[in-house]
Amino acid sequence: MSGNHEVSLMDNQLFDYSPIVEREPIHWPEGARVAFYVGLNVEHYQIDRPSTSTFAGTAELTPDPLNYGWRDYGPRVGIWRLIESLDRHQLRASVLLNSDVGERYPQIIEAGRARNWAWLAHGKNNSIFQADMTVDAERAYLTDVIDTIEKATGQRPHGWMGPALTETFQTPALLAELGLSYVLDWTNDDQPYRLNVPGMLSVPYSVELNDIGLFVSKGLTGPDFVQIVKDQLDQLYEDSADSGRVMSLALHPFVIGQAFRHKYLDQALEYVVNHPGVWLTTSDEIAEHYAGLQSRAAGSE
Repeated sequence: MSGNHEVSLMDNQLFDYSPIVEREPIHWPEGARVAFYVGLNVEHYQIDRPSTSTFAGTAELTPDPLNYGWRDYGPRVGIWRLIESLDRHQLRASVLLNSDVGERYPQIIEAGRARNWAWLAHGKNNSIFQADMTVDAERAYLTDVIDTIEKATGQRPHGWMGPALTETFQTPALLAELGLSYVLDWTNDDQPYRLNVPGMLSVPYSVELNDIGLFVSKGLTGPDFVQIVKDQLDQLYEDSADSGRVMSLALHPFVIGQAFRHKYLDQALEYVVNHPGVWLTTSDEIAEHYAGLQSRAAGSE
């Protein structure tokens, strides 16, 4: 290769390759085979920035009533319909929470505190990404986000998912400095695993089993959604005969909370909660249990 055509390659330093067939078995509580959690995105969007859209034709306009209104349906209407389903099936949410929510939609925080939801930090809002921030700027940003969520909810978050799953290369280490113990951003596994950052785990989250991807990007129907949830759980259950798996269901109130989709979420959750061998839990509890297994394994060596 000519010296004028040099190629720069950067190895992934954050985590190592680990084929799932070569790991020590994971055992969930009470013999469960699949740990299931609902990743509930509770977000705020700025009115003067483009974001997730249902119609691209107006997405760059300011203001954009069509797409902003579609997103704003979530905290106004959709979340309350979704809460009915979670309550009906006695499921606690793992809430991916923008810190701006506490000030703008305090009724949602109140509802979640009454239900003992798990609160994860999900950035300031879903219009600001911290990719390309300097270390000092990101440290200040993360500190503000996490402190604001702790003040609003009464709980300091243990987990993190970036807006649009964005990070810098420094994000996990900065989160560890602030006392967090896991991230959801790296959607590459069916089991938790350790990052190469002391005390920091990756917990599975899905961009495939995600209502935005399924309904908005792919245009699937309610019955399609139910079948996909069933197929995902059935396959993970089959895979987990010797070692536990994690199933996340990623939901956004402005998508799954639409009236015509409501019954299909109920049908999907009905299947999950009545499936044998499923631990109905939160991402916090998954991370805590896995970290305990790892500690006990290290202590026995």
